[in-house]
Amino acid sequence: MSLSAVLSAAGASPTPIPSESPSAVTVPSLQDAQESATNAASWVEQNWSTWLAIGLRVLLILVIAVVLRVVVQRSITKLIDRMTRTVASVDGTALGGLLVNNERRRQRSQAIGSVLRSVASFLILGTAALMVLGTFEINLAPLLASAGVAGVAIGFGARNLVTDFLSGVFMILEDQYGVGDQIDAGVATGEVIEVGLRVTKLRGANGEIWYVRNGEVKRIGNLSQGWATAGVDVTVRASEDLDRVKATLDEVAEKMSKEEPWNELLWSPIEVLGLDSVLLDSMVVRISAKTMPGKSLTVERELRWRVKRAFDEADIRIVGGATAPVTEDPADPAAAVAAPSVFSNADSPQVAATTPIVQPRGTTPAAK
Repeated sequence: MSLSAVLSAAGASPTPIPSESPSAVTVPSLQDAQESATNAASWVEQNWSTWLAIGLRVLLILVIAVVLRVVVQRSITKLIDRMTRTVASVDGTALGGLLVNNERRRQRSQAIGSVLRSVASFLILGTAALMVLGTFEINLAPLLASAGVAGVAIGFGARNLVTDFLSGVFMILEDQYGVGDQIDAGVATGEVIEVGLRVTKLRGANGEIWYVRNGEVKRIGNLSQGWATAGVDVTVRASEDLDRVKATLDEVAEKMSKEEPWNELLWSPIEVLGLDSVLLDSMVVRISAKTMPGKSLTVERELRWRVKRAFDEADIRIVGGATAPVTEDPADPAAAVAAPSVFSNADSPQVAATTPIVQPRGTTPAAK
């Protein structure tokens, strides 16, 4: 076949049209863009009032929540400041005025204020958040149910922490003890050096520091509230003159009550209560007095010192210890021993009578 025939055959065949690529981007026309803008404008025009109402409602809720939180916190702060500035006596007596501890009352007021402010903020802001979610027409039932389940789980998992916190809150509200008090918490005893909502820190008698969880405290013995009692027992011989003993003790009590600083530590006269017990060779006289809280041991030591010196000057003997048992004549140790037998003596006639007769050598007994 000639070259011209091949070229003519190729020219006669139809030219293939390339197919469109699937990745080709369709460019919207001007009419489509105009239609889309018209639809968006109409949608905005129809819903702008709803958006504005929702926005204003959310803004109003937030403003009310913030203003209410500020007002409540300021009210709590003013109340706490008034509690701190107010100095009231207990039972309206001078004794009550001495019990007021400004530092303790200030710390207690600050702790109560902090708890109240935190609770108020949580309630106000939490309620506002739920109202905002409700404004957006969000179903709060699943959220509240989930929060309830999570709260129960956390409560079971951290029940000790919750117990410690609640015990600390009620301890502060009830003013069971404060910084500087001497307390007996059962698990530890000492001076309170720090009070927290979860842990109370104590300083022991030997200088050790105890960290006591508030939830573990089942009972509290406060040795620094009200007044303390100083009691001293004086043991003298049973033959002493009671009138002279009482007169000596009264003299010591009167002299001590007039001297400083004991006149401030003693909140009542030192009284001779009388005989506490009477034994065979001794008797116990008890004296007592009300003192400033935490100063009973100091007063007792000074009182014993003065009583001993006064009794030495008055020639009154102080005895102590248990009553001595009554001694009897010692028994003869040989009394319980049986009398020796006569057979134990080799020279006794009984022993001689029982000695066998010895025949002399070389002799035979005579025949009968």
